Amino acid sequence: MTAALARHHTARGRAVQVFKTGPDFIDPMILQRASGRPVYQLDLWMAGEAQCRKLLHDAAGAADLILIEGVMGLYDGTPSSADLARLFRIPVLAVIGAEAMAQTFGAVAYGLAHYSPELPFHGALANRVAGAGHANLARQGMPAGMRFLGGISRDAAFELPDRHLGLVQAEEVADLEQRLSAAASALEGTELGDLPPEVELADAAADADAEEAARERPLAGVRIGVARDRAFSFLYPANLDLLRTLGAEVVFFSPLTATDLPPVDSIYLPGGYPELHLERLSANRELAGALKRHVSSGKPAYAECGGMLYLLEFLTDHRGSRAAMAGVLPGEGIMHARLQSLGYHTAPLPGGKVRGHTFHHSTVETPLAPAAHTERAQSSAAGEAIYRRERLVATYFHGYFPSNPRAAARLFRP
Repeated sequence: MTAALARHHTARGRAVQVFKTGPDFIDPMILQRASGRPVYQLDLWMAGEAQCRKLLHDAAGAADLILIEGVMGLYDGTPSSADLARLFRIPVLAVIGAEAMAQTFGAVAYGLAHYSPELPFHGALANRVAGAGHANLARQGMPAGMRFLGGISRDAAFELPDRHLGLVQAEEVADLEQRLSAAASALEGTELGDLPPEVELADAAADADAEEAARERPLAGVRIGVARDRAFSFLYPANLDLLRTLGAEVVFFSPLTATDLPPVDSIYLPGGYPELHLERLSANRELAGALKRHVSSGKPAYAECGGMLYLLEFLTDHRGSRAAMAGVLPGEGIMHARLQSLGYHTAPLPGGKVRGHTFHHSTVETPLAPAAHTERAQSSAAGEAIYRRERLVATYFHGYFPSNPRAAARLFRP
């Protein structure tokens, strides 16, 4: 529905800036296609209030409409989507699955609106209704004074396929444009077809540490090779923006097709789906050799989650297929059907602590002793291992670089 809103208003010539609450790489790919603009995180834990406020403030000066997709349920997590809405006085549209209810829809909407008295609740949308009659029953259940914004019928034409880490990536959905257009068309005739009420946003406060790091440009003259293709796509736009702000030149390459590294000083291997591309990655021995030479020469490299799995000797997918990977690190990655880790973490990286998260279905078996471990934000359980070899740092942890610009610079500075 967020993507539908973005496409509906973009198609009418409006500049739409979409944000995503929480640590998510895949949903923003869909939302970017719907809006035509990069999608940034509004995450109070990873980024902090000041940066979230600045992102909103900057967007308000350039966009006609700001949309923020929540994460999980409205009150799930600490901080939650509701916390973000309360802090910045953002009107909340509750998208409620109404397939198995009628007038009870109103009770659910009432509960969401009044669970927190300070929540700026705008209204509710009945999703996946059977038709106009079903939508009308949901409307009848709404208490007086609460806004019903329409019903969206079940329709396979704009459902999105998913897999073990979430939605299928945008570039892999061949008919995504048709699905987005179909979903946007479903909003015609509802109140959501019009622009929502304006919200006054306070001026953004300056982040002194970030501004000082940007002035110093500690990565000036540094060329960073960033893996980016269907196998390695879990990249925060804010991370790339920060590296450029710190002076770096970002150069992209594809481990699926490149036979050599571009001429770079440092390497960034983000997460993604290497397990879906075992044969092509395994067959590319030329790039594997180039990565080994880069690391053995003492040049900086940083590998997150799927990037780390690619650097191991072997990787086994969900079906039990096993293939040789780059062999930069000893050991093997093994995919599992069940989720192995999910949550916020703080990582003690070489330049300081960085906030971020983990989300993976695999485990690693390696004789390499961890150099350190991350700290879980909401649990005392053991964190994720951080491995070091020469200037390579490899871990399941996905870092949000703006949480500590100086530490990010240290990862990549020769």
